Amino acid sequence: MIVYAPAKINIGLKVLDKRKDGYHNLDSLFYPIPLFDIIEVIKSINFEIENTGIPVDGSIEDNLIFKAWDLMRIKHHISGIHVHLHKRIPMGAGLGGGSSDASSVLKCINELFELNIKASTLEDYALELGADCPFFIKGNPSRVQGIGDKLQSVSLDLSGLFIALIKPDIHISTSQAYTGVKLEGEDAKLNMGVITNIMDWNSEFANSFEYHLFDLFPVLDEIKNQLVDEGAFYASMSGSGATIYGLFKKKPRIHKAWTSHFVWIKQL
Repeated sequence: MIVYAPAKINIGLKVLDKRKDGYHNLDSLFYPIPLFDIIEVIKSINFEIENTGIPVDGSIEDNLIFKAWDLMRIKHHISGIHVHLHKRIPMGAGLGGGSSDASSVLKCINELFELNIKASTLEDYALELGADCPFFIKGNPSRVQGIGDKLQSVSLDLSGLFIALIKPDIHISTSQAYTGVKLEGEDAKLNMGVITNIMDWNSEFANSFEYHLFDLFPVLDEIKNQLVDEGAFYASMSGSGATIYGLFKKKPRIHKAWTSHFVWIKQL
């Protein structure tokens, strides 16, 4: 079985407050984009994984695909699987690639082993793997709140627009991103009333992580400004970085300053 695991962008990301369990309450709009990891899953005796494309760091035990299989093995007593992951979504980019891979494997296992698990249960399983994972079970544009456990589908179609993703060779750890973030409070939730007026997004849909991460990594701010200079009507960091993206009404040119970065431009 071959599946395509999509990336996502965050259109606005508010870090509201910190919970007693150490996690943070967020408010964000997740939108899937047609940048895919390609995953083949077949039944096997044990768990096996081979990687092509962008190199994947870390041990097998830390890999979210392994954790997805291990969760299903424990809950449903399945056998092993052989996974071929062709990685196209950059890692540590704020694009949700690892989370998307894990959720895609949960869905593959459900179908391969004919487990007939409903989507809401798969979302619960996905939350055990990571806060971004539940979104990718259905993968529809959604408002995501809490720690990622509260999903609400949103009617939003960006078809026809162009997107440019720019990721410099920077790795921002989750702990680094959250250490300096300013908690914006419950009143700072996204103003969903402007969701259909894309020209208001810059003023209404900010990313809480930008304020301190742009100070730490000035190149991120430079890229955002370059995207605006190239005609982006909305530009933002995705997740906690390090990808900066812009949305355009016509295809942008590749800025000369981006030649050393990961660049992906596509019509949605």
